[in-house]
Amino acid sequence: MEIKEEIKQSRFRNHYQEAAINILYTAGWLANQHKDFFAQFDITSQQFNILSILRGQHPNQISGSEIKSRMMDKNSDVSRLLDRLLSKGLIVKATCPEDKRAANISISAQGLELLKKSDAQISQLDNILGNLNEKEASQLSRLLDKARG
Repeated sequence: MEIKEEIKQSRFRNHYQEAAINILYTAGWLANQHKDFFAQFDITSQQFNILSILRGQHPNQISGSEIKSRMMDKNSDVSRLLDRLLSKGLIVKATCPEDKRAANISISAQGLELLKKSDAQISQLDNILGNLNEKEASQLSRLLDKARG
């Protein structure tokens, strides 16, 4: 369905406005699809992002600020997200020896196991854009990269 039909708006100021609104609308739709997928693992997409970052560093530890710099959502409250992951036993926090105010973070065995379970079903996320063929998906990605400059 076209964006005009989805939001019941017959005209836009120009094609740039239409594209921007379409991107925002589609981003919200994608976020909801991801939310539903990750709910089965009792985590959010932001928490999944952190766990994926930590799995990439495993077995090494990294700081919360380094995690934040790598996250897809730069506005995330990383401290709150880390506290939630810690309470679920999915990460381990250790005091940084060089700076007692900072913490080094690593993924726990339980966190690795959760990601292993999600890996078995992750193709569901890839299929969200299944209306596009691979060439179209690649073109869309290039266009989005270009739009960001």
